[in-house]
Amino acid sequence: MVLLMIIAVIYFVVLTVVLLFMTYGLRRSLRRFTIRKNYTAAVGAPSVSICIPARNETHAMTQCLERALASNYPKLEVIVYDDGSGDDTSILIRSFAHAGVRFVPGVALPDGWVGKNHALQVLANEASGTYVLFMDVDTAIQSSTVSQLVGYMIDEKVNMVSVIPGRSGVWRASVLFGHLRYFWQLIFSRPSAPASSSALWMIDRTTLLQTLGGFAPYKSDVAAEASIAAKLGTHAYHCLVGTTSLGVTYEKKWLSQLETSRRLFYPMVGGRISGAIAGLLFFAVLNAPTAIVAYGIVTSHFFLAAVAGAYLVAFMCLYGMYTNVVWQRDWWLGVLCWPIVIAQELILLMSSTWGYLRHTVTWKGRLLTAPVLRADHIKIDE
Repeated sequence: MVLLMIIAVIYFVVLTVVLLFMTYGLRRSLRRFTIRKNYTAAVGAPSVSICIPARNETHAMTQCLERALASNYPKLEVIVYDDGSGDDTSILIRSFAHAGVRFVPGVALPDGWVGKNHALQVLANEASGTYVLFMDVDTAIQSSTVSQLVGYMIDEKVNMVSVIPGRSGVWRASVLFGHLRYFWQLIFSRPSAPASSSALWMIDRTTLLQTLGGFAPYKSDVAAEASIAAKLGTHAYHCLVGTTSLGVTYEKKWLSQLETSRRLFYPMVGGRISGAIAGLLFFAVLNAPTAIVAYGIVTSHFFLAAVAGAYLVAFMCLYGMYTNVVWQRDWWLGVLCWPIVIAQELILLMSSTWGYLRHTVTWKGRLLTAPVLRADHIKIDE
């Protein structure tokens, strides 16, 4: 009994440190990355190219293009690259030619390139705008989004922004039990590896193609935007949280999110066994309160269960800080789902690690061979 109490005390001390660290990291990021005023591009603002990579996207292609074309930004072009789709994606894209959407047919993927990175390189070469806005097909924007982002980049004097998308349609499994990728990005954001989003990001085209050399230096990265953000540094890159006023949301099916998490989780912990072990221990610590509560109730250790329950509630409230900002409504549902979601994260990290070790991780049907998120590029200001 004494040994059990000693172990419990040590565990709760560790849990307190983890809770304080996570709370500090999340509060700091939400405070820094949430827009506090309205930005609007002035008359005569530079042109923007919306660039959309697509591969087997019939489920969302039409809605994505309709929302992009509904933008009120005056100097805008929309370009879509069809990366060898096997469905009717290309037909859907071509059907918007009358609205000014430019269709770029796919070519053979060069050796050493991740498919999406090559698609982004082709799109950047095709673009003519001063700014290039890359967005996934699953991402939705409102009419004022582009104008707000251009106004923000000009006013804040940055070369790149990315937007962590909000979530709508809360009563769906894809939202309730979605992967916590952006949650962890906000908590662990730091100058050498700032939070970033692949859902939607905008960059000065000259900076991308001439200063950074395009996507060639990052051709095998599983999150090229993260590597680019890290190289630019916080003086030239800002991450934004997709509030309701900014109007950036995304909707990806739950199974598709699981596939994405399997692709990203192992690289997020450094693409090394040591990082995976540390990550698994971290998630074990976060999952333990739920197990301790159940154990305490079953064995009549009610004081132990009460203490563990208090920590469980604290972490649920911490997650509520995130859902209250990112979810457009019913944020409290996320709080209730925390025990399930955090258990899922542990399983997803195990699956991602196992998949990379066995070389079975794919992206849109293509095998991935380079798992590391390259956030270690030398920054421009160094």
